[in-house]
Amino acid sequence: MAPQPGWAGERFGAWLARPLASFHLVVTIATLLTVLGLVMVLSASSVEAYAGGGSAYSLFIQQAMFAGLGAVAFYIALRLPLRVLRQWSFPAFSISVIALVLVLIPGIGAVHGGARRWFDIGPISIQPSEVVKVTLVVWGAHLLASRRGAHLKDILVPLVPAGLLVCLLVVLEPNLSTTIALGIVLMALLWFGGLPVRLFVGIMVSGLVVASVLALSAGYRSDRVRAFFNPGDDPQGANYQARQAKYSLADGGILGRGLGQSRAKWSYLPNSHNDFIFAIIGEELGFLGCMAVLALLAMFVYTGIRIALRSVDPFLRLLTATATTWITAQALINIGYVVGLLPVTGLQLPLVSAGGSSLAITLFMFGIIASAARHEPEAVSALKAGQDGRLSRLLRLPVPEVYTPAPRKPAPRARTERPRQAPRRQPDAPRRRRAPESRGTSSLRSTRAWEPTYPMPHARERGRSK
Repeated sequence: MAPQPGWAGERFGAWLARPLASFHLVVTIATLLTVLGLVMVLSASSVEAYAGGGSAYSLFIQQAMFAGLGAVAFYIALRLPLRVLRQWSFPAFSISVIALVLVLIPGIGAVHGGARRWFDIGPISIQPSEVVKVTLVVWGAHLLASRRGAHLKDILVPLVPAGLLVCLLVVLEPNLSTTIALGIVLMALLWFGGLPVRLFVGIMVSGLVVASVLALSAGYRSDRVRAFFNPGDDPQGANYQARQAKYSLADGGILGRGLGQSRAKWSYLPNSHNDFIFAIIGEELGFLGCMAVLALLAMFVYTGIRIALRSVDPFLRLLTATATTWITAQALINIGYVVGLLPVTGLQLPLVSAGGSSLAITLFMFGIIASAARHEPEAVSALKAGQDGRLSRLLRLPVPEVYTPAPRKPAPRARTERPRQAPRRQPDAPRRRRAPESRGTSSLRSTRAWEPTYPMPHARERGRSK
């Protein structure tokens, strides 16, 4: 019997209705993007690695090592109790800021490509600016979740000064692309944290002005901006990389030339394994391969929003929404400058581009998002009922506890002398007027999406293994 027209959609909708569907989606998306990245890094870097006198697999082996490290970080994030994550959020952020200061000191930080932004530990290079993205997301979400209903000053301080300090340290490396990513993280925290729209727009416009000034201040950055607005000028200089990326995409057509059959990777497209790996995907896998990457990103956006809306913990709501915005925006910026819609910034394609620190840190962030998916109320109920599935049993993940909002202490009332027998209230007595709220408090209270929608029994989270 032939299936009905809407049979596949109904089956997929029924699967999405399962309690742990969000968790399985995050794990699947992270796995597919990481595997795709490893395959494309091997294909795109083999020629340059061999031409440099080494093995054709040298960059791939390094990327695979960091992928294994990222898988361990993903698993640690799944087992990490939210209570511990929040307690260590500020110390981790402070350590990452100290690392940003140390990397600027000659003799400690390593210089590659004219920028001092790495710690070289043997054959491994670690970029602290990648670590600070995650620590800023976690600490900022913890800070704003702890100050729900606070005044506007309590929302901005100390989050905005700390975010600006981090951006300044990254600019000094120099690294404008990571500064843009940190600015996206900061703006997402303020937006989802309930900042008033007018003030948010003012801060965003100020950030765009500062980013434009920085983009035009340095020689190589201003060359990229001028090349974007004048695509026909200097085809063998500033516009060479962008033009070659477009040729590579056009050469792929609909179905692509085949895996490993790229022409641009033969020293025609610089950084083909890193910043411009999406062009190699388009050349070897064609338009369909590019659409598959975009479909995975779209599914990630859907899953991140789904987790944020279903979570009752304000910390998880802020964390998931901000992380989803950051990863998606970084991916869209990378794809945007590869296809010629944006100036070249150097932001990597998350989980796909070559870069060990970025891969491991992003996988750790995906692990935190997957942990948030397991803390959805329906998922917690299913896990407590023993419906944990094969993956959870295989990984021996602890059963998360139900979130309960902290009891709010009532405001102290002023002492007033009252008679022993209070008089009856008159029906026409005027009601006491409430004090006007500040703009920040009113905005936060109007954001009902960050507040629990139903009462839940008190239960404190512990990291228990099943």
